[in-house]
Amino acid sequence: MPLEEIKALQIPAAKDAILFLWAVNSMLPEALQVIEAWGFAYVNHFVWVKDKWGLGSYNRGQHELLLVAVRGQFSAPPENKRFSSVINAPRTKHSAKPQCVYEMVETMYPRARKLELFARTTRKGWTSWGNQTPHSEESA
Repeated sequence: MPLEEIKALQIPAAKDAILFLWAVNSMLPEALQVIEAWGFAYVNHFVWVKDKWGLGSYNRGQHELLLVAVRGQFSAPPENKRFSSVINAPRTKHSAKPQCVYEMVETMYPRARKLELFARTTRKGWTSWGNQTPHSEESA
């Protein structure tokens, strides 16, 4: 999708919400624009260190960023449920993200409703929203 269309999406998220947004390294400025366009404010990020390096122009990327942003009144997780900023996990299928990230989000925010945008699969307890999902676990 073109950047302007992504920024214009009316995502079905609560007014008080946290956003975890995967950012391709070369498109970090665009990812930050999406965060702002959706009404969120950047607060932190995780780094997924992969077992193999891939493509890149100035270097061969071996990591990916998971940006964290909030809107409204959404607190950081309790101190005992905070994870390291470094995620060490192998690459699997093209564009697939590590399963441990889902578990991490579920641990940090066990009571929060969870929505995955542009989902390619479904996950129990999550609403999947996007045109690549076979069906949603819950309705958005």
